[in-house]
Amino acid sequence: MVFAHGSGSSRHSPRKRYVAGVLNDAGLGTLLFDLLTPEEELDRANVFDIGLLARRLVEVTGWLRAQPRAAQAAVGYFGASTGAAAALWAAAEPGAGTAAVSRGGRPDLARPRLAAVTAATLLIVGGHDEVVLDLNRRAQAELRCENDLTVVPGATHLFQEPGTLDAAAGLARDWFISHLTHSPGR
Repeated sequence: MVFAHGSGSSRHSPRKRYVAGVLNDAGLGTLLFDLLTPEEELDRANVFDIGLLARRLVEVTGWLRAQPRAAQAAVGYFGASTGAAAALWAAAEPGAGTAAVSRGGRPDLARPRLAAVTAATLLIVGGHDEVVLDLNRRAQAELRCENDLTVVPGATHLFQEPGTLDAAAGLARDWFISHLTHSPGR
């Protein structure tokens, strides 16, 4: 699973590292990297340049597939916040990942590309994150791929409430196992 970080986040995010650990415990490989350089992060507009972030994600997917140990591995994307939009934008590209999970994401920011997404997509939203829940419902209506929207009761945008991040990580794990371990060519 390749992680796409959102605004104000990085590969060092405790939430992303926790989810990566849950995925690793299930036997899934993870790659956490920063989509922007430290200098690029200084320009806040770059955080919302979904095309730029998606291009970086596509580039790292190509790099990953060129690695001998990962050449035959199915690739999935895990994104949060604006990183979810980048993951879905990238998932519309030829040769992209075959599954995507958005946690508290902004898939609406990938609206121009949503209908072209081919990766099986899971949208996870906190039950108390009403604005983002509405944005995810609207984005889901534009997806033409296999998809689902799951609401985690009691969770707000960052899934900081007890048990909510664990629930989201478990949902992501189950989605990836279901949609990547049975991918064509595996």
